[in-house]
Amino acid sequence: MTKQRVLSGMRPTGKLHLGHLVGALQNWVTLQSKYDSFHCVVDWHALTTHYADTSEIVENAFDNVADWIGAGLDPERSTFFIQSLVPEHAELYLLFQMVTPIPWLERVPTYKEQMDQLTDRDLSTIGFLGYPLLQAADIVVYDAHWVPVGEDQVPHIELTREVVRRFNNFYAANLVEPQALLTPTSRLPGLDNRKMSKSYNNTIDLSDDAKTVQHKVRQMYTDPKRIRADIPGTVEGNPVFMYHDAFNPNTAEVEELKARYRAGKVGDVEVKTKLAAALNTLLDPIRERRQQALARPGYIREVLIEGSAKARSVAKVTMERVREAVKLKY
Repeated sequence: MTKQRVLSGMRPTGKLHLGHLVGALQNWVTLQSKYDSFHCVVDWHALTTHYADTSEIVENAFDNVADWIGAGLDPERSTFFIQSLVPEHAELYLLFQMVTPIPWLERVPTYKEQMDQLTDRDLSTIGFLGYPLLQAADIVVYDAHWVPVGEDQVPHIELTREVVRRFNNFYAANLVEPQALLTPTSRLPGLDNRKMSKSYNNTIDLSDDAKTVQHKVRQMYTDPKRIRADIPGTVEGNPVFMYHDAFNPNTAEVEELKARYRAGKVGDVEVKTKLAAALNTLLDPIRERRQQALARPGYIREVLIEGSAKARSVAKVTMERVREAVKLKY
């Protein structure tokens, strides 16, 4: 039986961190054995917010894919490709623009959220407004059935479904309406208890070495009311224990630390030391696979070029069907 296709992507705007691991990569690894998995470096999407400085996008793309491989994604089982090497994305995006009402884009929750949050740059561009429509084209051009997303991205998939229905109604293009495949994950705070973000410099990156991880964990926010180890501390909402719950497989150790912390019988140093050890145990094989991929000259570029050629062969078939439906065949 032919496997249904899953499509997902990441913007190459910086280093990947633990939030990417639990929010996407671990799920992608699981899905690659069940679905025909396509994973895209969405470099045009990076331009929607980083258009003023594009100098690091290509370098970030290669670095991010090294992390994908480190996390366990296998380019022999999944297709890795670059968005801008498949121009059919842009063609379908343009055709979608012709039928999509502007208010549909303005009501997407992340549009207003990012306008409010990213005040250091001018986002009053067509590219930024059209971000979710380009995302729709990314998905639909591969006839993807499923898109693994967190709950905050579900409105993007719903927009995609609405656009596909409207396009199909106009042109009988028989495009596939994708479904959201919710990613099971807990939301992690950053090291400083703010939202985890590269711009806040509050992440543990997948490529951090063991000493860097130890240093970052030592700086983590804990219970601010606990100025001495013999003062009972709060576990709930404490980032150190949230990370223990997410990454320390020794649940007995975690529960014992929580009990001692609540009773004022353990210091932050011990709690953080054990967290750093658990994180490095998790990251060691990821770092090793990452380094093996990077040690092969040209390997990641080769994977992306071959994957992009494969992706384009699929996208071309879809666009032939679309052009015929729109009656733009000459």
